[in-house]
Amino acid sequence: MQATPADSHTLIQVRGARENNLRDVSVDLPKRRLTVFTGVSGSGKSSLVFGTIAAESQRLINETYTAFVQSFMPSLGRPDVDALRNLSASIVVDQERMGANSRSTVGTATDASTMLRIVFSRLGVPRIGASAAFSFNLPDGMCPECEGAGEVSTVDVDQIVDRSLSLDEGAILVPNHAVDSWSWQVLAHSGFHDPGKKLADFTEREWDDLLHKEPVKVKVGSNGFTYEGLVAKLRRTWLAKDRDSLQPHIRAFVDRAVVFARCPVCDGTRLSAAALASKIDGLSIADCSSMQISDLAEFVRGLDDPGVAPLVAGLRELLESLTEIGLGYLSLDRPSGSLSGGEAQRVKMVRHLGSSITDVTYVFDEPTIGLHPHDIQRMNDLLLRLRDKGNTVLVVEHKPEVIEIADHVVDLGPGAGEAGGTVCYTGDVAGLRASGTLTGRHLDHRARLRETVRTPTGQLSIKGADLHNLKDVEVDVPTGVLTVVTGVAGSGKSSLIHGYLSARDGVAVADQTPIRGSRRSNPATYTGLLGPVRTAFAKANGVRAALFSANSEGACPACNGLGLVYTDLAMMAGVASVCEKCDGERFTAEVLTYRLRGKNISEVLGMSVAEARDFFPAGQAHAILGRLFDVGLGYLRLGQPLDTLSGGERQRLKLALRMAEKSHTYVLDEPTTGLHLADVDKLLALLDRLVDAGNTVVVIEHHQAVMAHADWIVDLGPGGGHDGGRVVFTGTPAELVAEGDTLTARHLRKYVAG
Repeated sequence: MQATPADSHTLIQVRGARENNLRDVSVDLPKRRLTVFTGVSGSGKSSLVFGTIAAESQRLINETYTAFVQSFMPSLGRPDVDALRNLSASIVVDQERMGANSRSTVGTATDASTMLRIVFSRLGVPRIGASAAFSFNLPDGMCPECEGAGEVSTVDVDQIVDRSLSLDEGAILVPNHAVDSWSWQVLAHSGFHDPGKKLADFTEREWDDLLHKEPVKVKVGSNGFTYEGLVAKLRRTWLAKDRDSLQPHIRAFVDRAVVFARCPVCDGTRLSAAALASKIDGLSIADCSSMQISDLAEFVRGLDDPGVAPLVAGLRELLESLTEIGLGYLSLDRPSGSLSGGEAQRVKMVRHLGSSITDVTYVFDEPTIGLHPHDIQRMNDLLLRLRDKGNTVLVVEHKPEVIEIADHVVDLGPGAGEAGGTVCYTGDVAGLRASGTLTGRHLDHRARLRETVRTPTGQLSIKGADLHNLKDVEVDVPTGVLTVVTGVAGSGKSSLIHGYLSARDGVAVADQTPIRGSRRSNPATYTGLLGPVRTAFAKANGVRAALFSANSEGACPACNGLGLVYTDLAMMAGVASVCEKCDGERFTAEVLTYRLRGKNISEVLGMSVAEARDFFPAGQAHAILGRLFDVGLGYLRLGQPLDTLSGGERQRLKLALRMAEKSHTYVLDEPTTGLHLADVDKLLALLDRLVDAGNTVVVIEHHQAVMAHADWIVDLGPGGGHDGGRVVFTGTPAELVAEGDTLTARHLRKYVAG
């Protein structure tokens, strides 16, 4: 076939990218190839891949929709870049947890449930009609008692009212119902009961009206309102929503006042009796959904009916892909909100593997998070399969095993934050090795086994652990040393440690879950650093400390201290623009005239942790900044919004905070997430410092450098799901390498041998 101009578009061209810390980055990325972006944490990888390339692709696609449709989409500003050429539509497959909607499961998220429902509607005996009759999200198939939720709730009345008081005395304990509040007035003046009468003296009728009355119109004074019993209102408003979407104080109240139990009618399966009665080879659709995916794939392989052959083939392929990617231990009825970030990313990935769309750009953010070395090989195969379908695959990654398979590498750096943002190397992997860059030098770097391991000071015993897939596990975790808990994905590591160790007294947990807070929260407010900083400014200028808070007196009145003004454009997407009054500095002009050693408060909040540590050479501020620096966050800006931090950065921020608490046992969950090979050594040094100071450190980790560096290893397995849940080895890393026969032993042996 003759070549045409269309064939010449083989490169995505980025010219003059300046998003965040990028310094006029210009780079060419080959299309229909696998490109891996490397560099230390904070070097600008995400700013280039997500903040520039993926963001602009998404924005241009959104612009093709009508203004009306755009009004329902998130507003996307144009990235700070001179030119982006030859972009294709991009699909971001990130670590974001999947929606916490309790009706969303692994089966609904992957379409496996839809396919299974159709199979049951054709092959199930007795036949009960269309596939809707097998769906717990549709009236035809849901259990009438729990409406497809699988659990029923009972309200503890004594948590919502105090029977010894009258309404006037504040008998209602429900949030937002204080005496004289609007909600209270509707209840008290409804005419259904006497507000001065103690609840204990209510008649049966008054009691029923107070708690259970269906909505009814009433007149309070000259106004008409809807009155509804407290329990009825509670069910309609808060219990109908997901617990995770409620405000913290309301969620705490609901957890106190409401007891959730498995639905007695459907036994938690969520389905109607008819759906549960229809079976294939003796199994109902609920049995299939609760099976481990690897077992379900086996069951589906045995279905041989020409009427559903193409559908069964598609379902089998989907289930086999989930197993292949290391998710065979999940079940289709597992709620999607309970998946870890890595699991969620892999579930999304499988969805795209089966897609017929090609020639798109797939963007991955550390797809190996949560993966044992044994599973990384499978992940690599999937990335290559996506590429071989004719897609451009862009991966932000630190693991050498993934860097090895790249067609093209872009290494950013040389440092983080202000010291990063430039391209240090671009080319193939062999060239990276020879390039002399930080990444190139560390590509073949191996942590060695300890010469001598530390002696434990005692032990923390876990007995009879049977949470999730754990099989009556008994294990002693030594104290005063560094213990690494490892095993393939789904082997039971988190269940064992978070289920039986994390909640004990004196245990500090630093994990990757989002930090609750708004776009106003930043490292300075979160760590308590802002306190001593404000005090220092107040002392130096003889004014009130409250002036130096963007959430208090000193806030710019135009943007309320946010630095940005959000404009709602009704039909069009809303726009965030830099506040013109304070020019994004968040404070009033008066506050910005006050200085501390030549810097105003906005300039101090714009400093990186490393700069600020030099600026505050002593005192409480220096101590807090020192801890942030020690955990590898020297490049973070003090005023950077917390919602811009990655999972690994959030964990290290929490660790810095916990280090001040004088705990004796620290539990960390994959602290190497987001860390460059060079920074892993710094993390190991920090863990050593914690242990040498007399603490116990327990790390759930897959990174072989951390395993090699440990004093003690607890290896779970042998597989995931029901193939896991046992302790398959405990001992020193040297013993594991010498004598172990587990998957971890095999990989660590290879790693240590180099």
